[in-house]
Amino acid sequence: MSTVSINRMNVQIPSVVEQKRIVDILDKFDALVNDLSVGLPAELTARRQQYEYYRDRLLTFKELEPAS
Repeated sequence: MSTVSINRMNVQIPSVVEQKRIVDILDKFDALVNDLSVGLPAELTARRQQYEYYRDRLLTFKELEPAS
């Protein structure tokens, strides 16, 4: 990290490589949040998986053993 002095106050600035990494992450996040063609299908897939998980947990029963 480099340091820049602003009115006698030191501010640390991440390296260019780190800045690019942060920008990539923020761009992906922005696409998921604002682009319905990307974010909505991902959300629908997640909800479908969640539904299937709880459906299977609620509707799976142990077989009853015959009464003696």
